Amino acid sequence: MNTPASQTPSSPTADETQQQQRDIQQQQDQKDAAKSSGDPQQSQKAAPGPGREEPAPPMPDQHLQKPGHEHAMELQPRFDAPHYKGSGKLQGMAALITGGDSGIGRAVALLFAREGADVAIVYLSADQDAQETARLVQAEGRQCVVIRGDVKDAAFCRDAVKQAVAQLGKLNILVNNAAFQEHAESLTDITEERLDETFRTNIYGYFHMATAALPHLSRGDAIINTGSVTGLRGSKKLLDYSATKGAIHAFTKALAHNLAEKGIRVNAVAPGPVWTPLNPADQSSKDIVHFGEKTHLGRPAQPEEISPAYVFLAAPCCSSYITGIVLPITGNAGDGA
Repeated sequence: MNTPASQTPSSPTADETQQQQRDIQQQQDQKDAAKSSGDPQQSQKAAPGPGREEPAPPMPDQHLQKPGHEHAMELQPRFDAPHYKGSGKLQGMAALITGGDSGIGRAVALLFAREGADVAIVYLSADQDAQETARLVQAEGRQCVVIRGDVKDAAFCRDAVKQAVAQLGKLNILVNNAAFQEHAESLTDITEERLDETFRTNIYGYFHMATAALPHLSRGDAIINTGSVTGLRGSKKLLDYSATKGAIHAFTKALAHNLAEKGIRVNAVAPGPVWTPLNPADQSSKDIVHFGEKTHLGRPAQPEEISPAYVFLAAPCCSSYITGIVLPITGNAGDGA
């Protein structure tokens, strides 16, 4: 009997292969059914944080009035990083952090202080939050300068840097972190006024602060910009915000190239969803309950999970040969530029 060229005597027939595939399908269907009939909470449990479980959706259905005050949040963000032990990585340095009153900025200020740096924080209007951040920095044994104002104003940025240098004696690290975010269902919802507010805060402010800080920075010093996952892949309801974050990523890479010969490193951190006042002050109470649930880790990050990256990029002992990168911390596997 002749055997087709594509089939040897030991090869399965097409019918046998079909049945084998159906058997595999049936086995998986049975596993899926068993899983769905089990404990739904267990199957959907979010990934843990550093040594403890972290809050996961549903998040509190709270909508904050802008700019969003951390002390008013029903579920307080975790910023204190009790698992993080300082080792003098930033000893004797001085840092200026915009948006340092709350959220990621507060968490970064705290870890910088824990690593031995004095800190100046710039904030818009949340006086109570700013004073609490200052208390936290001082509790770490470091000095904290609190500066109120709007980074959209170039003159204010120059004055803020002047104040920081005058009171701290130097400036080694600039963290551009202040941001404005407001969702829009449609491109036509974004007025020129709103576009101007977003760009002037999120990208003009970074330019202004970097320009003001540059004369005070020396070889080995660093600029760290806060980007966003929205700048890597866009966000359908954050059109203007995503555009500014993409611009921040490009600015970071270009400025890194520009300042390389001066020995000043420039990098960015691109967080995914992080539980800070920025988001409850943007999303409705109906939407915020789902915040972070679509990440692979099943929850938003806490600020204390983002802040160690800023220490890493600021500390010459960790990143002296790193410049021009955008570091994604998004809760998703393989999520990068």
